[in-house]
Amino acid sequence: MDGVSGPGAGVRSLARIVARDDGRGGTSLPVLESDGPLALRRTRAAGAEARVMLVGAMSGPLGGDHFTVRARVEEGARLSVGSAAATIALPGQAKGEARYDVRIEVAEQAELRWLPEQLICAQGSDLYVTTRVELAGTARLVLREEQVLGRAGEQPGRLTSRLTVRVAGQAVLDQELSCGPGAPGGWDGPAVLAGHRAVGQLVVVRPEFAAEPVTAAVLGEGASVVPLAGPAALVTAVAPDGLRLRRVLDASLSSLTPRP
Repeated sequence: MDGVSGPGAGVRSLARIVARDDGRGGTSLPVLESDGPLALRRTRAAGAEARVMLVGAMSGPLGGDHFTVRARVEEGARLSVGSAAATIALPGQAKGEARYDVRIEVAEQAELRWLPEQLICAQGSDLYVTTRVELAGTARLVLREEQVLGRAGEQPGRLTSRLTVRVAGQAVLDQELSCGPGAPGGWDGPAVLAGHRAVGQLVVVRPEFAAEPVTAAVLGEGASVVPLAGPAALVTAVAPDGLRLRRVLDASLSSLTPRP
């Protein structure tokens, strides 16, 4: 069932986006559907790129909730997706973890910029996030994930996050991070978060990277960029807070993508 379920059952919510080349130099949105806590809003287009904002109509996800976002960018279309505010995972009355699933498909000669605001795991929350991206061989992608463990002055919630990216059927990235109370030991140690409370990654896929891979480099304290198998690059970063994490990722994005 979509929308709000019965007491103790948690909430199920689905949002769907389809972007299509309109044949006139722009991108149309023939499918823009959402329910429950997830609301999709079309915003002003920028040239050939359609823009969509994901708005949280209710708080959450809470324990037991299951949110799903599906986006398909068809051949030749260009789409940018953002969110109006940070998503805050909270403890809920329903038992069990909350789930937030993102499923993305980008066709040949299409482009997607997936740049939501930060995900904050409040104290007592338990959230499992999965993001799966399927790209055609000539597709382009900019995808940013930012996770903050706990609000200001509170202990972190539990977070498990898995990100997979495939280009032309081949896996270029498959990684999972688990942190917070009950996570495997060492998540807060020097090899993982090193005491920081904000972690993020930036995935950039461009056909040009197949011939000229990105050079691995350290991007200041707590951040690095590495080439991935195939036409892709990955920036990973940790920071004391979400503001400084965003600054690092924004600077990295500017260096990996050409200016308009």
